[in-house]
Amino acid sequence: MATFADARREGALEQSQSRYQRVMGALRGLPFIWVFILLVVLIIPGLFAPIIAPHDPLDGDLTRRLAPPVWDVEGSWEHILGTDRQGRDQLSRLIYGSRIALFVSMTALLISATIGTTLGLVSGWYGGWMDHIVQRIVDIKASIPAILLALIFVSIFGQSVFVAIAVIAIFLWNRYTRLIRAETLSLRNMDFVARARVSGCSTPRIIVKHILPNVANTLIVLATLEVGVVIILESTLSFLGVGIPRPTPAWGVMVADGRNYLAVAWWVAVIPGLGIFLTVLSLNLFGDWLRDRLDPKLRQVQR
Repeated sequence: MATFADARREGALEQSQSRYQRVMGALRGLPFIWVFILLVVLIIPGLFAPIIAPHDPLDGDLTRRLAPPVWDVEGSWEHILGTDRQGRDQLSRLIYGSRIALFVSMTALLISATIGTTLGLVSGWYGGWMDHIVQRIVDIKASIPAILLALIFVSIFGQSVFVAIAVIAIFLWNRYTRLIRAETLSLRNMDFVARARVSGCSTPRIIVKHILPNVANTLIVLATLEVGVVIILESTLSFLGVGIPRPTPAWGVMVADGRNYLAVAWWVAVIPGLGIFLTVLSLNLFGDWLRDRLDPKLRQVQR
C-alpha cells in the first residue's frame, strides 16, 4: 500500500515537473512580451522620467499622507498609485526609481564586465602562474559577502549612488572572469588561432581580434542575466540601508519605507516590489531565450 502511494506521489511529482517545464518553455518562447514589459517598467521610464512623471518624486504633501491608489474608494487620479508616508507620489517615485535601477545596472555591469572579461582573457590565454594568481584573486573575492563589502565602503566613503555601483561591480566581476577564462581555454587551441599565430599576429591582436569576438555571445547572454542580479542586489542593499541613500527614489528604498505600513498602506511596499519582480522575471526569461538563440549547441539540440 505504501509502495503504491509512493508511486502515485512520484508520478504526480513528475507530472508537475513536466508541466512546469512546458510552462517555462512556453514563457521563454515569448520574448516580445518580456521586452515589452522591460520597455514599460524599466527602459522608457528610466530614459524619460522627467517627462513621464506627473509629480516631483521628492515633494510631499502631509495632508495626502498614505493616500490609497486610484482603484480604492478613497483614491484619486491625482495620485494614481497612492502616496507614501510623507505624501510623495508613488507613481513618480516608481518612475524615477526605474531611472536609478537602469543607471546603476548599466554602469555596474559595464565596469564589472570590463574587469572580469579582461582578467578572464588574460588568465585563459597565458595560463601558468598568471592563471593561478587570477584564480586565487577570484577565490578570495568570492569569499567576501556583498553586505560586508557594502558596509566597509559605506563606512569609508558614505552612502551614495556611486558607492553602490562600486560595491556591485566589485561583487560581480568574478563571474565574468570564470566564464571567459573557460571559453578562452577552449578557443586558444583552435585552428584559426594557430593560423593567426603563424601569420605573425601579436598576442594582443589575437586576443582582441580573434578570441574576444568568439566570446561576445557569452558576454551578451551573461550581461542580460546579470541585470536582474544587479537590480536585486541594489534593492537589497538599499533596503538594508547600505545602498542608495534616502530620499533618492530607489525601489529598494521604497520597499524599506513601506515595510512598517503593510497593514494600513500595502501599496507603499508592494508596488515597488512588484516592479522589481516584473523586471527581474522579464530579464531572466529574455536572457534564457537569448541564450537559446545565440548558443549553437543548444540550437542543434532543439533541432
